[in-house]
Amino acid sequence: MNAPTLPQARSITSDHELRALVPELAQQPFLAIDTEANSLHAYQEQVCLIQLSTRTSDYLIDPLSIVDMDPLGDLLADPSLEKILHAAEYDLIGLRRDFGFFLRNIFDTMIAARVAGHSQVGLGNLLERYLGVQTDKRHQRDDWGRRPLSPASLRYAQMDTHFLGMIRNDLYDELRALGRLEEARDAFAELDQLPAQVPRFDPDGFWRIGRPEGLNGRQMAILRAVYLWREQLASQMDRPAFKVLGKDAMLELARRAPETREELGRIRGMPRSLLRRHGESLLQQIAAGKRAQAPAAPPRPARLEPVVRARMLALREWRRQQARRRNLSSDVVFSKSVMMTLAQRAPRSMAELETVPGMGPWRLENYGPQLLELLHGNCGDNGAGQAG
Repeated sequence: MNAPTLPQARSITSDHELRALVPELAQQPFLAIDTEANSLHAYQEQVCLIQLSTRTSDYLIDPLSIVDMDPLGDLLADPSLEKILHAAEYDLIGLRRDFGFFLRNIFDTMIAARVAGHSQVGLGNLLERYLGVQTDKRHQRDDWGRRPLSPASLRYAQMDTHFLGMIRNDLYDELRALGRLEEARDAFAELDQLPAQVPRFDPDGFWRIGRPEGLNGRQMAILRAVYLWREQLASQMDRPAFKVLGKDAMLELARRAPETREELGRIRGMPRSLLRRHGESLLQQIAAGKRAQAPAAPPRPARLEPVVRARMLALREWRRQQARRRNLSSDVVFSKSVMMTLAQRAPRSMAELETVPGMGPWRLENYGPQLLELLHGNCGDNGAGQAG
């Protein structure tokens, strides 16, 4: 595989360098952005590298060595500067969680490719499709929290933004030719609806592991004890919980309830290092779980009211037909959250429909009349509408 030649990226590792850079970036017509985090290597994930590219230059910003990131946040919030990202949701959540950044005026190349009707929408797919560039994915699982980062890791990170502006331009032209540019902008705007806070550890999360497997009360008590123990140990070790002990191993522990280190060693997926260092502690937790009362199950999500469920089913079928007619994935037409809001609110006018998050100008014009008719009695009309 021939690796593309990249210019030397500029490293930004101090508050002074960042403050000096921001005015330069503010003069650009766009800014390509990506982030690298240490989710595979740390208990509490954090953004460890921010990559930026303009038409002429690439930058690698080290937030681990910069005290005040606010100057960059002010720039990213400026709606006059277009920000280009690929699969932006993950990056947006991390930037908001760690620095309080809110990005405005986003062009998401993955969303754009999906609105254009492409099925292969990974960044590597788009690089090869539009630019003939092949990527080296060997550094995807690097520990981005380590310092210093290797030249190969930094080059991999630089690749993620260096070509984004070119891909954006190709997709922009393609969307405009298809008459889908405004539709894509509606989809980009949905990124503003991401939750303001990222969920933290859920002490009742063991139910999502054990309930689908049909564990009984005693087994659920053991699973709870192991689940809470694993989280505490992961925090102490500064490792992701799934790397301390996997879900399948926890389920087998709950079912078999081993009482000795030998029995513990026969559990599939039991790490040898965990058994050696923490085997006794784990056996104590299993024994405590066996003695404990069965945990009270949290309430299941409330059932939808019949009228809301009927609307949801009608909307789902309408969305499926729209997607099939236009050769798109169903969630490109509407996300599930938009459909649920429509089903629950059942807006009765275009003005009410306009207040639904995710209902941008293009969707309102092209889908609005059909949706109002669908929601209020004439569910048989699944017409084609005006969408291009």
